[in-house]
This record gives sequence, C-alpha cells and structure tokens, in this order.
Amino acid sequence: MMSFKLGDTVVVLDEDLTGVVRAVHDTYVSIETEDGFVLDFPHAALIPKPKDMAFHSDLISLDEVADVISQKAEQPIRKRPVKKTKQGSAPAMEVDLHIHQLIDSTKGMSKHDILNLQLDTAKRKLEFAMNKRIQRIVFIHGVGEGVLRLELEYLFKRYDNVRFYDANYQKYGSGATEVYIYQNANPKN
Repeated sequence: MMSFKLGDTVVVLDEDLTGVVRAVHDTYVSIETEDGFVLDFPHAALIPKPKDMAFHSDLISLDEVADVISQKAEQPIRKRPVKKTKQGSAPAMEVDLHIHQLIDSTKGMSKHDILNLQLDTAKRKLEFAMNKRIQRIVFIHGVGEGVLRLELEYLFKRYDNVRFYDANYQKYGSGATEVYIYQNANPKN
C-alpha cells in the first residue's frame, strides 16, 4: 500500500482527477480537488502525481502502474448479486378455450356440444403438459356465465398432482385459471 502525506499531490486512477491530500485514514485518503471539493478514495485508487507531469501528459512510470495493478489484485472482488428465479418461473403455456379459437364455426352445435369440445381440449392440453413436463398452464375461459370455469375446476380436482388458482388478473382479467402441475405425482385418472 502506498503511503501518502498531507500536502502530497495525487492522481486518481480511473478518473480524470488530481488533488492535494488533506487527510490520511486507515482505509481511505481525503483529497481536495482543483475545484475545491474534498473527496475520499481508497489508497489503491491513488498514485502520487509525477513531478514532470504537465498539462496534457498522462505518462506514469511502469513501476507505478505495476504497483497499482498488484494492489488492485489484492483487493477482494465484490461479486454481483445473482438474481434467483422462483421455482416455476418459466413462462406458462396458454390455452385459449374460447370456442372461436378452437373451431371455425359453431353452426349446428348445441351449448352442450360446445362445452364438451372445450373440456376435451382442456383435458388433452393438460395431459400434454404433464407428458412434456410443463409446470404451468393457463386456461383462458372467459367470464360468461361461469359454467366452463366450474367444469374446469371439476376436471382439475380429478388430478392429485395439480393445483389451480385464478391466473394473473392484470394479464388475463378474471376469465382465466392457472394450473400448476407437480411433476413427481401420478394423476388419479
């Protein structure tokens, strides 16, 4: 570690600053810049200003550079925090059960036929997700009279490895149900 004395003129590494040492502490040095600001820097961030350093000269000796590099190498490297993702944070598979998304025309179909088609699609997609080890699936069913939603809940209750709840309201409104599939359990069916 370089030693500094009060009144020494120093150059700040990694910044275009020079200043005069005003205080020396165990872990940092206070310098006063040419503009009159007092700033604190770690010892390793400063080097004595070479006596022959003129206005535009950025030259310092190789020995000083090597000394500073070795001091920086000795300093512990601060690791950046790693953002941990929540389990199941992979994007959810989405299945839109609105009838116009499933078939081109409902001509000649009763409400019962439409509901059965939607439920068959939901069951097929749920089993597909289980086989492909997809953990989350969102069924978009709409609000309507709530018949499809109730039937979906009845379907989901038939599986031990499934938990279901209202999907993200901001994204889907109140017309969607999210299903979480536990991968190590077997379905009741």
